Amino acid sequence: MTDAAPPTSARRDATPYPLEGTPPEREAWILAASAFARAQLDGMEAAPAVGTLGAEANRRAAAISRPLGEAPLAGGLPAALDLLAQALPLSLNAPGPGYLAYIPGGGLPLAGVADLIAGACNRYTGMSTAAPGFARLEDDVLRWLAREFGYGERSRGILTSGGSIANLAAICTARHHAFGEDGDLRPAIAYTSSQAHHSVAKALRLAGIPSANLRTVDVDAGLRLRLDALAATIRSDRAAGLRPFLVVGAAGTTNTGAVDPLHSIADLCAEEEIWFHVDGAYGGAFVLSPSARQRLEGIHRADSITFDPHKGLFLPYGTGCLLVKEGHHLARAHGGDAHYLQDFTLLERDEEPPSPCDYGPELSRSFRGLRLWLPLMVHGVAAFREALDEKIELARIFDAGLRRRIADGAALEIPTPTALSIVTFRLRRREGEPLEAWNARNAALIAGINARERVYLSSTMLPVDDGLAHTSRVCVLSFRTHRSRIEAALADLDAALREL
Repeated sequence: MTDAAPPTSARRDATPYPLEGTPPEREAWILAASAFARAQLDGMEAAPAVGTLGAEANRRAAAISRPLGEAPLAGGLPAALDLLAQALPLSLNAPGPGYLAYIPGGGLPLAGVADLIAGACNRYTGMSTAAPGFARLEDDVLRWLAREFGYGERSRGILTSGGSIANLAAICTARHHAFGEDGDLRPAIAYTSSQAHHSVAKALRLAGIPSANLRTVDVDAGLRLRLDALAATIRSDRAAGLRPFLVVGAAGTTNTGAVDPLHSIADLCAEEEIWFHVDGAYGGAFVLSPSARQRLEGIHRADSITFDPHKGLFLPYGTGCLLVKEGHHLARAHGGDAHYLQDFTLLERDEEPPSPCDYGPELSRSFRGLRLWLPLMVHGVAAFREALDEKIELARIFDAGLRRRIADGAALEIPTPTALSIVTFRLRRREGEPLEAWNARNAALIAGINARERVYLSSTMLPVDDGLAHTSRVCVLSFRTHRSRIEAALADLDAALREL
């Protein structure tokens, strides 16, 4: 019997197996991709802070769409990269220095290099038995993070696709700890503040907790969870025969960067025997900052912590993290086995690093640890600490600039304290001004700032006596953002105020 004939192809002169590519082809692919990436990185400083969005972006996106045909795209990789180059501006410029909206993503160049290496090597890292070297490197990163958050040797962690999945895994762990495999979840009650990220409510629902069983606790003037309101709600639920099992506090809310009273919540949860989870997806990174670490005091007392390296450690999107103080709780909630994995049990497994699949929901997964391990190894931890300190200082500079303008007569106000690296501001309300008109003026203000394309700010709605007020927010978190860009933001604010 002979091998099957190679497929008919115009590429027969190169290789009968086009998916493999010849050595020269592979080199050309990598060089072309590298040149594309370098061009984007080199142009980041001068690029507009926001790309094209909305109907115009949708029209242009449709124009570059191509059918997926049986034959290769005419022009090969260069033609495909050209289409990507046309698609790229149809997006928020999240890694740019002027992106001060939402929570900036960053995207360290070395993390992109790590992704290329991880994808090319393509080792299976769901079970550490299959790739103990890579699993050890990822575990080194997780153990380092656990120590930075104040956890001990019994802690365990997983790297996830983001904070939403990390919150889901934490909530499943808390649910399993309280109710086991077959407990009745109808009386299960969870608590968080009105400023919590929407992923908390979604995760509870996905974990089988009825939506009506989430209690939204009042906040104080600084938009931090009120401990007295939390304690009273827990007492009321217990008196009604319900089972409080989880409190979710925030170490830096997405809206304003507010940090809940973590120590006090931990005291109450210990007294009530309730799992305490901290959502530090945005603010958790500041445990690495010498100047801001004390603002997260008490975070080490949480039973579990969500943290997004694709925010505060400047990695590409798709890098979240969950840390659990007592790792066996995470394992009990997520461990599993199957007959088709039995061959691994035949190996000697002394000193084997933890398997990600034993502590999280995924079996197949990417080698996420490399995109954190490589930059930490090459740059050193101190570079990350210094960058986070800089972001705290830049937020302070913007806050101080607002206060100088207010002192000089600008009709502005700062509605919430600047807790971490988020600053909120808005036009002061005129006497007797309807809420709708006030909100319209504030929407016009942020539009005027963003129209200059040097910075891109986002907005939120914050509570006032008669409803919700349109409020602008500046979030400083990109490693590319430096003082000159903050000064540009203040100058563009001045110009927008003059236009109003």
